[in-house]
Amino acid sequence: MLIVVLVLSISVATMSLQNEKSSRSDRDRQVALNAAEAALKDAESDIDPQNTPAGTRKTFFDATSNLYFETGCASGDSNPYQGMCLPTVVGIPVWQSVDLADSGSSSKSVAFGKFTGQTMTTGKSSFPAKLPRYIIEVIPDIDPGKEATEQTKYIYRITVVGFGANEQTQVVLQSYYRKSVSS
Repeated sequence: MLIVVLVLSISVATMSLQNEKSSRSDRDRQVALNAAEAALKDAESDIDPQNTPAGTRKTFFDATSNLYFETGCASGDSNPYQGMCLPTVVGIPVWQSVDLADSGSSSKSVAFGKFTGQTMTTGKSSFPAKLPRYIIEVIPDIDPGKEATEQTKYIYRITVVGFGANEQTQVVLQSYYRKSVSS
């Protein structure tokens, strides 16, 4: 009888620990998801700012031109075109080949707030371990029934990574943004 109670107690304790680990993991993933969603909004503000803060790249994102975008993504913290990418025609898509989590000085991805002035608390308790990052690809926006050569409009594919309180917890999100031609 004593052995049965002991085995039952150990089982309950093990289940309780597993539930705690699962809850912590879910919370960490939620922190990473929130950071990634904030990075999507930051990238949209980079493309089409509602106001014009210092250092804005609004003129680089012309819905009728891909002039400032580089093959394989512009890199480097001092590069004003950092994170601006031309899509690959064949092979692995740019967003899959770029290390979004790289925060080194030669990184191809842009840190949250770099060009928009937004801020985010990181590294404390339930905040992300580090700032989320993003890249922006320019993609031809071809109207149905028209030839690609007739088009001079572009949309933007934004790919972001958000981090949880544990840097190893990462969430990648992607969205498309169409800037009006008159903006």
